[in-house]
Amino acid sequence: MAFTLAHLSDPHLPPLPAARLRDLASKRALGYLNWTRNRHKYHRREVLDTLVADIRAQAPDHIAVTGDLVNLALEAEFAPSRAWLESVGEAERVTVIPGNHDAYVRAMRHRAAEAWDDYLRGDVDGGNGAFPFVRRRGPVALIGVSSAVPTPPLMATGSIGQAQMQALDNILAQLASEQAFRVLLVHHPLHSTSRVKRLTDSRQLRALIGQHGVELVLHGHDHIHSTMWLEGPRGEIPAIGVPSASAVAHRHYPGAAFNMFRIERTDGAWRVEQTVRGIDRDMRVKQIRQVRLI
Repeated sequence: MAFTLAHLSDPHLPPLPAARLRDLASKRALGYLNWTRNRHKYHRREVLDTLVADIRAQAPDHIAVTGDLVNLALEAEFAPSRAWLESVGEAERVTVIPGNHDAYVRAMRHRAAEAWDDYLRGDVDGGNGAFPFVRRRGPVALIGVSSAVPTPPLMATGSIGQAQMQALDNILAQLASEQAFRVLLVHHPLHSTSRVKRLTDSRQLRALIGQHGVELVLHGHDHIHSTMWLEGPRGEIPAIGVPSASAVAHRHYPGAAFNMFRIERTDGAWRVEQTVRGIDRDMRVKQIRQVRLI
């Protein structure tokens, strides 16, 4: 029997709440200026709501959200982000990881994990916001890591860090001996040519994947459709990115979209079909393409 997994990312929940002057005495000042001048035009709540309604209509078995739910990590953003997650689905059927905007400033680095606790709670970790975590859903093992770290102004890099890498090494080694479809969730893509947006320790993460393997990597951050292929122990592994879930098409960025993955095991091998659904200019969600990945 097939298992269906939906993936969306970077909702950047609009509207941005009012900010007090003392809230902007940091990197947030530039982010607030950017939002009020530009980003509010492109991240629209009606777009996000239309996309989520279509995801729910597709009735996937599980939904993965790969970060950037908020914009400036203002305290006033976290209660609405929690309410939005609940509108997407119950914690048992939705898994979330944080993005760089969810840890925009150092004081709020762990706030997302607190606000979304049961949506990123591993099956055995007791819900203490620890990364990486593992959630088993049907034949799928969802492995969540956090690349969300505070950065200086004009930087949007991410980092997994040595502690997560060591724990992930152990997790992947254990899962390699099990018959599970392993999905790694990470906000930043595993390869980027941008110095200011890259995952700084992507080489180490790719090395772990090359050693132990996973079946699929899902990420966000770049706000574009992307598929890259990583070297694994038994062949190439697809790493899939998706546009912002609230975006209207603009400049070089596509409109909001999500991916659906149909996963099944037949004749001792995994078979995965990817369906891309996105919003057109008439605010309707339609199928963009369908491909077999594995």
